[in-house]
Amino acid sequence: MKRAAILYFTDRGAATAERIQSALQGAWKVSLHRPRGGERSVVEALFSSVDALIFVGACGIAVRAIAPFVRSKTTDPAVIVVDELGRQAISLLSGHIGGANALTRRIAADIGGIPVITTATDLSRRFAADEWAARNGLIISSMKAAKDFAVEILKRDLPLYSDFPIEGALSGGLYPGEGGPCGLSISCRNIAPFDKTLALIPRILHLGVGCKRNTPAENIRRAVQAVLEEANLSPRALKSVASIDVKRDEAGLIEYCKSMGLPVNFYSAEELRSLPGSFTPSNFVQNTVGVDNVCERAAMRAAGEGATRIVNKTCLDGVTVAVAQEKWSACFE
Repeated sequence: MKRAAILYFTDRGAATAERIQSALQGAWKVSLHRPRGGERSVVEALFSSVDALIFVGACGIAVRAIAPFVRSKTTDPAVIVVDELGRQAISLLSGHIGGANALTRRIAADIGGIPVITTATDLSRRFAADEWAARNGLIISSMKAAKDFAVEILKRDLPLYSDFPIEGALSGGLYPGEGGPCGLSISCRNIAPFDKTLALIPRILHLGVGCKRNTPAENIRRAVQAVLEEANLSPRALKSVASIDVKRDEAGLIEYCKSMGLPVNFYSAEELRSLPGSFTPSNFVQNTVGVDNVCERAAMRAAGEGATRIVNKTCLDGVTVAVAQEKWSACFE
């Protein structure tokens, strides 16, 4: 659950703060704070630990309080200012990636205020790629590319290339396309269909890994890297690693997953055998762990219903790797 902190400074502001807290309750974990002359120290403690800071008061107070801690649009929390009477809600910082614009609109609607949004793409009703990516959990390949895209889409319509089905109608200056000077790409592959490509990468790939006992983490890393490079897949699209439960204490596998920041799921032989479909069989694996294939089955099990196996069992240095892709579509509704 996302976390928000509301700072207020007067009794009149307290009433508005409580209204905002009530409006967000359930979807957000909300805390109330009333600094009495020490708002900067309160903000310092909260800035890196919450998803949104909401000030009920003057913009000047908020600007002075957050100024020492502002670092990057990719990491700063959403910062919103609401006047004491709740008449206006202002998106102050991290409007797109941090979600301040969307939260500002929600707060204003819930308390009967007017949302104040100042980002150019929103004012021009143009597609904001960074906001859409953040809302849908996609990785932005390059913040420079995102900035260039935002500049260009304010000037003219731009093409979108997608490896996935598109749900809803494209709007805000997007149209389907596969080439040109500047455009947006949605893919797990390392591709650049446009001269200037903003690549958005969904994290929907699941690795299935099998290995010999006491295989070093470096061997697993090399095997996975080789598989991804051969298939032209971005490592940033990886969501999880999966294997059979007898590998639960495999130190090299655990170390690899930690180094990549990837969760690892372990399945029993029975769970893997129960998967429908055709898999690359191995009598040795069957006799050793009780199922004819670990990596392909584990990848498909982790990717869930409707998944597609996009890399079959590949062996390297005592490591077997397969890749499955979740069923996913780009939703523009």
